Amino acid sequence: MSGRIRLVASDLDGTLLLNGAQSLQPGTCELIHRLTRKGICFLAASGRQYANLQRLFAPVRNEIAYMCENGCLSFFQGEMIYRETMSRSLGQEIMQAIWEREGCEILLSGVHTSYLQPKKMSYYYHMRDVVKNNVTLVPDIFQVQEEYMKISVYEEQGIEHSAPYWRERFGERLTVVTSGNEWLDMMPKGVNKGLGMRKIMEFLEVSPDECLALGDNYNDIEMLELVGHPIAMKNAVPAVKAICERETDTVEHVLEELLAVM
Repeated sequence: MSGRIRLVASDLDGTLLLNGAQSLQPGTCELIHRLTRKGICFLAASGRQYANLQRLFAPVRNEIAYMCENGCLSFFQGEMIYRETMSRSLGQEIMQAIWEREGCEILLSGVHTSYLQPKKMSYYYHMRDVVKNNVTLVPDIFQVQEEYMKISVYEEQGIEHSAPYWRERFGERLTVVTSGNEWLDMMPKGVNKGLGMRKIMEFLEVSPDECLALGDNYNDIEMLELVGHPIAMKNAVPAVKAICERETDTVEHVLEELLAVM
């Protein structure tokens, strides 16, 4: 690493947030603030929603960039950089398939809220109180009028039970990725963290060699392949480690190293 780094992108769950954590480590936001003062932009790159990420990074919420919904939506200093959507007919087909499959719940992502029509109310409480999303409980999720970005499957018993089914059914028409142990996300074809990273790099006018990214799972691969300095977490899947120049135990150690050479 060198002083040429101008953008640091980090995945959250399994990367910045380890062992199921739902809040940042003490001192992480101070490290990010110090990066900002040195002219380095921090990008939170996640499958999570924008409002969730803003709460997570509250002390530096107006300093950082956000890649939300696994690449469907990005913001910088309150400005929407881009949004990707799918056709309403395809979105309705996905939701109907999830509704009909036992043990699976629908998450329909909007720009500022997640829409739920839970089969079990425990799912609603999980999204509101544990995941801490903005959630809107609706009587008929098929009547939501907001354009469809990302539609996710939540399977409490583990998404590995149904992931092959979703990939086979929708993989040719959509980007289909697992996102944690219970989640599978479906986005418009071609949408991933790599697309989001490229759009943010263009917006901020930074080159790949000026970018560092950290990740641990398959949905981080396109982002890591795009940047000049990809770093894998020690707990990363082998496919991620194979494309990275090094490994780290925590994101904070990388931020501290970067600040030390600035």
